Amino acid sequence: MTDILKGIVAAEGIAVGRAYLFIKEKLEVNNKKIDKENIPEEKNKFIDALKEYRDYLTNLEADTDAQKNVVEAHIGMLDDPYLLETVNNKIEEGDNVESSLVNSISEMVSTIEGLDDPYLKERAIDYKDIGERLLYIIKGVKPQRLFPLPENSIIVAEELTPTDTSVMDRDNVIGFCMNLGGKTAHTSIIAQTLDIPALVGMKNVTEVVKDGDLIIIDNNKGKLIVNPDEGTVEEYKKIVNELKEEKERLEKYKNEDSITPDGKKVEVAVNIGNLEDLKDGIEKGAKSVGLFRTEFLYMGNTHFPKEEEQFKVYKRACELLEGNTLIIRTLDIGGDKSLSYFEFPKEDNPFLGWRALRICFDMCDVFETQLRAILRASKFGNVKILLPMVISVDEIIRFNNILEKVKNDLRERKEEFNEEIEVGIMVETPASSIIADELIKYVDFFSIGTNDLTQYVLAVDRGNEKISNLYSTYNKAVLRMIKRVIDISHEHGKWTGMCGGFAGDAKATKMLLGMGLDEYSVPAPRVAKIKDIIRNTSIEESENFAKEILSLSTTKEIEERIKKEFNI
Repeated sequence: MTDILKGIVAAEGIAVGRAYLFIKEKLEVNNKKIDKENIPEEKNKFIDALKEYRDYLTNLEADTDAQKNVVEAHIGMLDDPYLLETVNNKIEEGDNVESSLVNSISEMVSTIEGLDDPYLKERAIDYKDIGERLLYIIKGVKPQRLFPLPENSIIVAEELTPTDTSVMDRDNVIGFCMNLGGKTAHTSIIAQTLDIPALVGMKNVTEVVKDGDLIIIDNNKGKLIVNPDEGTVEEYKKIVNELKEEKERLEKYKNEDSITPDGKKVEVAVNIGNLEDLKDGIEKGAKSVGLFRTEFLYMGNTHFPKEEEQFKVYKRACELLEGNTLIIRTLDIGGDKSLSYFEFPKEDNPFLGWRALRICFDMCDVFETQLRAILRASKFGNVKILLPMVISVDEIIRFNNILEKVKNDLRERKEEFNEEIEVGIMVETPASSIIADELIKYVDFFSIGTNDLTQYVLAVDRGNEKISNLYSTYNKAVLRMIKRVIDISHEHGKWTGMCGGFAGDAKATKMLLGMGLDEYSVPAPRVAKIKDIIRNTSIEESENFAKEILSLSTTKEIEERIKKEFNI
């Protein structure tokens, strides 16, 4: 009997293969209390487990940047004195090492999962993973591995930890299906990196699917087909072959410029958080960076990064880009994006709270340090500054005063920099879109952040599963704002890019081109596809399509018309 299951599309694509059911052994935790004389022994058990797991990670041969990042992150977490201190405190209170570890990890996971930022929430799995691996070591149990795997395996699991995927048989994995997880989960990021389809948040896939079942992931429709009939299998195998041919074609043309058939050049840039992301983007066909999320330089650190630390990163990015554009967003952190070395005030609504530019204005020493590093790097490439969370002209004027002060500091130091460095703003609030006609007089460009813009315009929390059906950038209100912002920038002889998730949605590319979007900044795996659509779509055709979309009234009508255009 055929079953159809729905899930969240974490990585696009279609796969036909056999289910590999990955069910981990549930370890029984010893909750027995210990005597005072056993405290040193229990502490030593934990120290030995930390050392054994650290040695394992250090000797692990990670062959992708995503895996290297996991290994480095886990080593950093093992070295976090808070973990050791918390476990030791519980041991001193009379808990044995097993219960002390499990309870400490549980408290840390609970804190992280209580954050509002979906990206940070998903990092809780790293702590779960570390706790699980350390418990296996303490109990002397060898965990199940995902190596070797049968050919054409689609892994079906409750969820996969970073360590699970770091030793996975990647040659034979063609897809993931998970009960848990979201679009920013570790498994999702790995799937995107490996360019294989993944469905997450499926709730009960491990109960419905049996090991060895023939299954099909169809991420055009966000569904899993379990035990399909022969005709369905043949139909999907044909689609898989067509997609393979398309990938080969995109690989061949990935480095070509994105110029429409009637001669308009449109930039397709890459979003990055570090230099490894940039290298990946260049390898996948990007020539410029439309968004450097500098917050990751802060979040992955033990202190506010110094001027020289940041300068070296920005300079290296310029060198890798060989003179092409590098748009650096200033620090976008606070509220729900925490730092291990700085205590932020608790806020009831951090998305509307003390964050981004608001923090930078209140912590001028930190802000000026970053601006000095950016300006110094501008000597080595085409660097532009991007300001997040702008809601008024007053903020731009205030920023310009700070920037001028920093420029004077560098002039006194005899440091060279681009005196005419361009400054743009993120259009991600209703305020910035409504007064775009005023803001454009003070900046050189706009970059639309569709993730926040959509949730603010629609008053829909993008991390709330209860109302996730209401969160759609195809909503008429959001599309009108996008079109208006682009038109205003053009009226003033300036340009608009888009760095939000909508820019990487291939179904939206033609419509956005017709709205006049000048630059798409997307995740590395989307670069070649977005370029390809632009190269095969005339401006006249796209403009007519955009007008048709904007004439429709409901989100459902718009989404149905989009699907029809792409035969979905």
